[in-house]
Amino acid sequence: MKVGFVKTGKKLGVIGGMGPAASAEFLHILTKKSPAEIDQEHAVVYMIADTEIPDRSSAILGKGPDPSAQLRDDFDKLAALGADIFAVPCNTAHYFIDRFEKPLPRPLVHIVEETVQAAKRLNPDGAWMLSTVGTMQSGLYQSYADKLGFKIYIPNETQREQIQQSIVEVKANNFAQAGEIVRRVVLELWHEKDLPVMTACTEIPLGYDASGLPKEKSVSSLEALAEACVAKLYEKI
Repeated sequence: MKVGFVKTGKKLGVIGGMGPAASAEFLHILTKKSPAEIDQEHAVVYMIADTEIPDRSSAILGKGPDPSAQLRDDFDKLAALGADIFAVPCNTAHYFIDRFEKPLPRPLVHIVEETVQAAKRLNPDGAWMLSTVGTMQSGLYQSYADKLGFKIYIPNETQREQIQQSIVEVKANNFAQAGEIVRRVVLELWHEKDLPVMTACTEIPLGYDASGLPKEKSVSSLEALAEACVAKLYEKI
């Protein structure tokens, strides 16, 4: 273990599969950011890669089934496996999680709250928000930003549709195409207002990484979630 850290002993339960590339990248980031030096110093992680959860954006837009029951079932399965804390590397899923009637059996590291906080730390004056159409229309990020006193700037309708297409490309493993779309949109946004980009969908960080744009001008929801999980799984001594 790196000097100054010790494991808390907590086990992390992850609902993945929304989409698979984003879930894999989350685990990759979690591993890189953990202060471990051998296998046994890494945290125990249980992940259900549930690719059969109905599409979250479609449900928000009234064009598909509600994923709430399946999400709830996966949380219960992870708790039964022994998970002490939960993480879900899908922003849009949190729209439904926030509306569960019964509380979760274990604490949730909330990706939206962590991402907004990370963006505020980077630039208190605000950030552009890139997300799915469903997340944008749900007001999910806007409500958390309001609570934290943070200003979110919204791309225009054409740009939002283009970002949605970049998400589709990532899900199809077309990372170069996704990167081209993200680069084009973000450069347009920066021409309008030079602010960091908050990637409020877990596919978008992969598109941003493929865009060639400067990493220091983005706030990745995947990284924000991973860093918050590491803070729960390890403690400083």
